[in-house]
Amino acid sequence: MKDIKDMLFSLCTCCTAGKVREASDVAAEEMRKYCETVVKSENNMSFYGVLKGKKDYTLMLDAHIDEVSFVVTDIDENGFLTVSNAGGIDIRTLPSKCVLIHGKERTKGVFISTPPHLSSGETEYDDISAVKIDTCLGAKAKDLISLGDIVTYDVEPKQLIDTRVTGKSLDDRAGVTVLLELAKRLKDKELPINVVFSVVDGEELGMRGAQVATFGISPDEAVAIDVSFAVAPDVSAEEGGYISKGGMIGVSPILDREITNKLNTIAFDKKINYQNEVMGGKTGTDSDVISLSAKGVRTGLVSIPLRNMHTDCEIIDLADIKSTCDILEEYILSGGIMNV
Repeated sequence: MKDIKDMLFSLCTCCTAGKVREASDVAAEEMRKYCETVVKSENNMSFYGVLKGKKDYTLMLDAHIDEVSFVVTDIDENGFLTVSNAGGIDIRTLPSKCVLIHGKERTKGVFISTPPHLSSGETEYDDISAVKIDTCLGAKAKDLISLGDIVTYDVEPKQLIDTRVTGKSLDDRAGVTVLLELAKRLKDKELPINVVFSVVDGEELGMRGAQVATFGISPDEAVAIDVSFAVAPDVSAEEGGYISKGGMIGVSPILDREITNKLNTIAFDKKINYQNEVMGGKTGTDSDVISLSAKGVRTGLVSIPLRNMHTDCEIIDLADIKSTCDILEEYILSGGIMNV
């Protein structure tokens, strides 16, 4: 799994949020190694690579590359920044976190943390504007940083025990890694159908990229690859899946039953680790908008279990990325639901 780890770490070391496109550029460059055709969307929110198959039938695989981030809304004379969140942020986790401010120059900063000696009881934050970022730049901050600049977590991905890793933006660079690994595996194989690997932006801001990409690609069917909650002391088995037990095949009234059933059958028959994630309606992933795009697209979902979502210390198991790749490779080689 070294190749999977190396690709994932390369993506997670970079940033893609707002105007910052580093991870997207890295992923696009990698995709060009495997796909003769790589196309950018007109609004620059996504790109996709294409592998041609024997039949004029297209399966789109979707994963989002953007990450939760912040936007500078105020800069005071002492170099302290006020920010707003761009995506779902748990304010409780912010004090003492290191960040990168993507201004005229890339600048490091730290969310302030009130010393326990000076706080009366536990400090509660209910407004992100109360948690300032310290740049240590003083009045010079306004020369380097502007209102509207993007701020991202500043942390390097790390190996934990065995095949488990931690870092920022594993949501959903893990899914993008699945797309790149599949493109590499399938490059020289005879495919029964066309496969489009769609890497989209804007999921954390309302799934904007997937809606645009699906309209442009107009696939016959689609499978979204994302992350979902992994069981932990504060996450029950009803709310999530188990880390290290395989990709989570989504089951929901809005997902296509035949795609779901075939994914389950393949994983079971091929003895690939998998688990089911049952949802009563919306999935909270790109599959929600893909299924409604254009004339409607039959859509499935496979998610990778993840702990500490939307923080700078998310945790996944590389083995769950591999099992997701294994399931989807077999699904593609079987022709999806073209003949179902």
